[in-house]
Amino acid sequence: MPESTKRGSPGGNWRPDPRPARVLIYSHDTFGLGHLRRSRAIANAIVEQWPGTSILIISGSPVIGSFDFGSGVDYVRIPGVTKLPDGDYRSLNLNVPIDDAVGLRQALILRAAQSFRPDVLIVDKEPTGFRGEILPALEYLRTHGCRLVLGIRDVMDEAGLLVPEWERKGAPEVLARYYDEIWVYGLKQIYQPLAALDLPPTVRERTIYTGYIRRELPEPAAPNRYPKITRQPFVLVTTGGGGDGEDMIDWVISAYESDPGMDMPALILFGPFINRERRLSFLERISRQARLDALTFDNKVEVLMSRAEAIVAMGGYNTFCEILSFDKRALIVPRTRPRLEQAIRAVEAERLGLVRMLSDENEPRTPGRMAAALRALRKQPRPSEVFVPGLLDGLDRIKERFGAILSGTGGAASAIGQAAE
Repeated sequence: MPESTKRGSPGGNWRPDPRPARVLIYSHDTFGLGHLRRSRAIANAIVEQWPGTSILIISGSPVIGSFDFGSGVDYVRIPGVTKLPDGDYRSLNLNVPIDDAVGLRQALILRAAQSFRPDVLIVDKEPTGFRGEILPALEYLRTHGCRLVLGIRDVMDEAGLLVPEWERKGAPEVLARYYDEIWVYGLKQIYQPLAALDLPPTVRERTIYTGYIRRELPEPAAPNRYPKITRQPFVLVTTGGGGDGEDMIDWVISAYESDPGMDMPALILFGPFINRERRLSFLERISRQARLDALTFDNKVEVLMSRAEAIVAMGGYNTFCEILSFDKRALIVPRTRPRLEQAIRAVEAERLGLVRMLSDENEPRTPGRMAAALRALRKQPRPSEVFVPGLLDGLDRIKERFGAILSGTGGAASAIGQAAE
């Protein structure tokens, strides 16, 4: 890139290249589908608004090839890693130590940045990447005129865990040194994910609350791909990626086993990362219940959500956005380990009247409690009955910011961010 486009620090002068814009999105994807699906929604929205744009997504997700992307969007899959029950990580497929896998991922990320020469980099959730793997790319892009954006979900974790984790990774220093803007995909009046961190005023001034990311319906799948129970009012039970949703599935199945008079059938969507043995065990129990059916994975889950009468979910970020977008009554059964992210989001959403929450923290996980909660779903208000200004403006705000970056008017960040608060 010509010397005239270089800048030495976040917020410096920048002039767009005359060629069509290029965007690099980094989505580390060590677990689940959330990061990938959020990155995909943002990428598709940008190329729809600016058809000449090219977007390259770097992801470690083993199922990235199962999703459809807009014209102008492609991906590079780096070697995957997976989280172990003890909290450590290992290489997903390669028979190499985790440090070797991270070194390979780091080299591929840097090479992609050097070859693709993006105008904008959007990093999802992790300022330093998985185990610092994106730091060399940040340094390279920072000195070659690329604008650097960190995008984070509305809730990261409770302050007592987030602060020491980010300080250990050096994330506050990385935010101050590299990133031009921080996009929070939520609303300030609902939750402030970085409030507990000791961030300098310059970083807080670059923080923009966008609102939640609205989801649209993809092209519908063939009707005969769905079980018969979807042709009547039904409850969709979804665990997202499925790697940590077994307790919720077990609880729902037990409710139907204990209460044969349940009025609405339920379709259980396992997710691609559920343990195979548990899935087979669940399928055996489901086969004995006329009001239950199951699917392993659906890359167009939005279609099922739009058809469902109500949703039962753990309340991850993407599922929450879909509940709001399709205006569905929802019962959130959040996990509380290893992070409180889902529980914090569920508490705040229930406070506003957007969803109902069912937890086993203070009361036992009995079939009767779940059955009663499922029965109450039909009488529950829809999210649209609660007015929250800017709630689903996420993609509009992101496109505003992206347009400002392309035009070189990035200094308007704080003003636009205030509008979304």
